[in-house]
Amino acid sequence: MDDALNGSAPPPSVQVDDLAYAYPGGAEALRGVDLTVRPGERVALLGPNGAGKTTLVLHLNGVLSGGRGTVRIAGLPVAKEHLREIRRRVGIVFQDPDDQLFMPTVREDVAFGPANLGLRGGELDGRVEDALRRVGMLHAAGRPPQHLSFGQRRRVAVATVLAMEPEILVLDEPSSNLDPASRAELAELLLSLGVTVLMVTHDMPYAAELCPRSLILSGGRIVADGATGTVLADDELLNAHRLRLPYGFSPTAHPV
Repeated sequence: MDDALNGSAPPPSVQVDDLAYAYPGGAEALRGVDLTVRPGERVALLGPNGAGKTTLVLHLNGVLSGGRGTVRIAGLPVAKEHLREIRRRVGIVFQDPDDQLFMPTVREDVAFGPANLGLRGGELDGRVEDALRRVGMLHAAGRPPQHLSFGQRRRVAVATVLAMEPEILVLDEPSSNLDPASRAELAELLLSLGVTVLMVTHDMPYAAELCPRSLILSGGRIVADGATGTVLADDELLNAHRLRLPYGFSPTAHPV
């Protein structure tokens, strides 16, 4: 029965319980991670290199598995029998858009995922046009992706994920290599989407601009979880985990 009808709250978008994972050879990347992300939250995942951020993200859609603990997406266990649905619900936008754009035209790139789900004809065309319109790239539908600027390609990469109608959008360093105008345009887009967002980033001003809540993952454990302004204002915490704010940046002056 629908949650709104039976009066129960919807399940968390992401529920991670006691997640531990070691790579072959014994390198322990996650050491008992607990994480809950509610529907519609925008959360920044911060941490030094090697903290386990990518390892955690790859558990959200089943690319990695086999360790201790459990992961649920919108109440659905991340398990082999659910992977098709899990990967529809969790859209990952990689740091380099060229890792996601491989078709001759923008339209074909955005259509690739929904077509693999079985969409055809007008339904597929509508899904593609809607995704491109949302990211402001409908005008480029017939162009080769390699002819676009880096910022435009990142928008198209977001569109390829939105066309799958995900419930959760995971972004890996979304502001990297963007000029100031493209950075601002992407921020405006992300604030308009109305989906759950988990943003992996070293760009703490961007986290302050976009995410009311921030986590710090360090040494495979979540060592901080709170309001972004509070987390970023704790100099001792940041220094302990090799994080640095840009000179002159005040996190308390940038409430989300």
